[in-house]
Amino acid sequence: MHRLLPPSPGTLDAASPAPPDDTALDDRALAAHYAYPDGLTAPYVRVNFVTSADGAVSVEGRSGGLASAADRQVFGVLRRLADVVLAGAGTVRSENYGGARKPTMGRDTPPPIAVVTGSADLDPASRLFTETVVPPIILTLAAAPAQRRDALVAAGGDVVVLERLTPDLVLAELARRGLHRVLCEGGPMLFGSLIAADAVDELCLTVGPLLAGGTAGRIASGPPGTEPRALELVGALHEAGTLLLKYRRAAPIG
Repeated sequence: MHRLLPPSPGTLDAASPAPPDDTALDDRALAAHYAYPDGLTAPYVRVNFVTSADGAVSVEGRSGGLASAADRQVFGVLRRLADVVLAGAGTVRSENYGGARKPTMGRDTPPPIAVVTGSADLDPASRLFTETVVPPIILTLAAAPAQRRDALVAAGGDVVVLERLTPDLVLAELARRGLHRVLCEGGPMLFGSLIAADAVDELCLTVGPLLAGGTAGRIASGPPGTEPRALELVGALHEAGTLLLKYRRAAPIG
């Protein structure tokens, strides 16, 4: 994998722009490229998605059909940098989520998977519960059937009942646990709700060299009338036709 933006230190010349850095990046260099800000005291929300060149978010209902070796490498690095992986229940079901495998950098255990589900409709026998080192955090509502919530607790889930599954309360619960480096992996409705709440700090977007066509949706699906949020392109990597872009919000939250 190679860097397009920003140029490596020492390559800038006031007289002429630096060419793209063709030095191959290993996991250590990628960790530096994707490092979270230091000294976080509140959740910093990074969203990670992969799309085809024509904007499809999935192939035959799964994002895995768009993945490449470069995307999988960055996916692993992003998880190792995170305190928590946040995902909607639909994504967890369709992608057959298991727990994260490698420890968060600087810690002894992997980041927990935090699942947003108003109905608590998750399979207690799924990989989310059976193939994990740390208990998944299940963020749900009192309206969810009690037998479902009890079954998830019995399966080892850390079930939390919130008043609303809105970004403010979801992120407040993560903050209460000291989980500030948030990696949101979708799906589109969860991402759309975060955009509407102006709660997204960063978007990591992989664009694969593929025309998917079909009826696949977009990476975000939110309420109408959501105000567009300006982003700055702060990083770009490439590998075998795949672009890995890093955008950061242009204005501070609030």
